[in-house]
Amino acid sequence: MNLSDSQTGGPGPRRVSAMEAVLGHLRDAIERGEYPIGDKLPSEAELCRTLEVSRPVLREALRALQTMGLTVAKTGKGTFVVADRVDDPRFGDYSASDLLEVRRHIEIPVAGYAAVRRTPDNLDRLNHLLDRMERESDTTAWVAMDTLFHLSVAEAAQNPVFRRVIEEIRDALARQSAFLNELGGRREQSNREHRAIVEALADGSERGAVEAMTHHLDRVETTLTEILRSDGTRPVDAGARSGAGALPGEGLSV
Repeated sequence: MNLSDSQTGGPGPRRVSAMEAVLGHLRDAIERGEYPIGDKLPSEAELCRTLEVSRPVLREALRALQTMGLTVAKTGKGTFVVADRVDDPRFGDYSASDLLEVRRHIEIPVAGYAAVRRTPDNLDRLNHLLDRMERESDTTAWVAMDTLFHLSVAEAAQNPVFRRVIEEIRDALARQSAFLNELGGRREQSNREHRAIVEALADGSERGAVEAMTHHLDRVETTLTEILRSDGTRPVDAGARSGAGALPGEGLSV
């Protein structure tokens, strides 16, 4: 079985990477019960040989399975199946649903504050960062700048508490960003969404910034749900949407 980069995703326009092909194969095998809960997956060497992929590709796929909550890796023992369906993946210390809920209730009003409080230096920093992101081809570098972008929007709101909150979830944001870019091809779309946010900040449009950030987080949630959904799974909880489009001071309590 060859799951090399030459494989495509069928009629769709986006190529399926080797990692995605391996992930899809292993996930399907787990969900079909080929590897029941409690079972150990074959060794890395055996999987590489069977699937005809490199060890780095396989390890990326195994990390994605862990993020989805389907497996756990035990040092010196191997990778074990702990679930046969995807419910709520984890990005570091936080679940996807918790992260999305907090982002909606923090980053959306923060964008509105930033639109009315940003300084010329804030805008210069954001525009320079966006220019770099649009030129960047390395995923790891882009992900680092993605989290820096959201920190910079928080800084533009001129409230250090907002920045501290984004700092707290920075690692989770980076893990989520890498996951969405690897499996959802989000980079170009994210660049456009980020550009729309900065344009609203430059215009001083509070409502425009709120709408642009809301759209950005909607697309994050949609892509994540598309990646995770398969037969028998449920989409990520979107219950945090209440008040998502509120302007600063509306529907935000502490």
